[in-house]
Amino acid sequence: MSDGWESSTRVSADVNDISRSSSKSSSSSVPPTPRSEEEILQSSNLKSFSYADLKMATRNFRPDSVLGEGGFGSVFKGWIDENSFAASKPGTGMVIAVKKLNLESFQGHKEWLAEVNYLGQFYHPHLVKLIGYCLEDEHRILVYEFMPRGSLENHLFRRGSYFQPLSWNLRIKVALDAAKGLAFLHSAETKVIYRDFKTSNILLDTNYTAKLSDFGLAKDGPTGDKSHVSTRVMGTYGYAAPEYLATGHLTARSDIYSFGVVLLEMLSGRRAVDKNRPSGEHNLVEWAKPFLTNKRKIFRILDSRLEGQYSLDVAYKAANLALRCLSTDPKFRPSMDEVVKELDQFNDSSKEMANTLGNQTTGLRHRRRSAGDLPKVNVVSAVAYPRPSASPLFTK
Repeated sequence: MSDGWESSTRVSADVNDISRSSSKSSSSSVPPTPRSEEEILQSSNLKSFSYADLKMATRNFRPDSVLGEGGFGSVFKGWIDENSFAASKPGTGMVIAVKKLNLESFQGHKEWLAEVNYLGQFYHPHLVKLIGYCLEDEHRILVYEFMPRGSLENHLFRRGSYFQPLSWNLRIKVALDAAKGLAFLHSAETKVIYRDFKTSNILLDTNYTAKLSDFGLAKDGPTGDKSHVSTRVMGTYGYAAPEYLATGHLTARSDIYSFGVVLLEMLSGRRAVDKNRPSGEHNLVEWAKPFLTNKRKIFRILDSRLEGQYSLDVAYKAANLALRCLSTDPKFRPSMDEVVKELDQFNDSSKEMANTLGNQTTGLRHRRRSAGDLPKVNVVSAVAYPRPSASPLFTK
């Protein structure tokens, strides 16, 4: 999902991998391993919607209800009754995001099944909630909770009155939320590799709580004595770990590299790959790395829109964390639990600084308004999101 409601075109995981995937949840009871598509659907705690219900909920999938588009298909805004989940009139009941498979999508069914398999059994405050699905004739549809503020990608990179630049404090908060979601997936009880961690897959609710979405490429981690999972290389260019690109060997440390890329995007306000930048600055990681090790040069990579909102000490520590996540040797990357611990400390420090600045009335330079300064608005009724831009993807 992008805008966050649709991610860009990509190829899905193999259906056999999905069918073998363990059925896991955050509760202590672990159901048996599903062996078939039928068992995956039966073992999930999801609502099975009829196509007619979702057609009514989205007003016949009207074009003006589109939240985003991508390789999987389109995502529509809809409304259902909070208790019965029956379709309701627009503006009443619970708002939902309805992801409808493009019938020409070659890999769509496999991704659809992967999402049902994982999100149908995981419950965590930093994973987007999958409410249900529709499997009827040729139709493949997923129904999610609606995330009113869209994707982190839009808030970092889109310009305009609707998308205010995120404040330093909000960026640290969002990074911490996303890290907690990834740490949950990597935990001993879950052992899942997300494989597609990027800004367009991090969605924000009304309070800027971040949740991971789009589990079409997720895979179970290695078991027993195995150190990695061997798989075809898939993902989004600019975010994938170098050892995964070179060998196809997938580990949780691959996700941690991707997290480092996203953290760097949040610190710099630059995209992971941007061909519109001057020569030598197209690849964010390659351009920024030399500056991340020097406290005197760190300001060169920091988003100028954040001026006056952070302490240099915390900014340097955040940059150093990103650098460690981006280590060429995966053994030197921190675990996601370690990342969460450090971001928690940055979050506390940033809040303290914000309180200090708030209590000062003189001697401060005027700084640009950002999303953390804005009053709360009814974002459900706000202007429709612009369509997401496609990101280049690769497969091998």
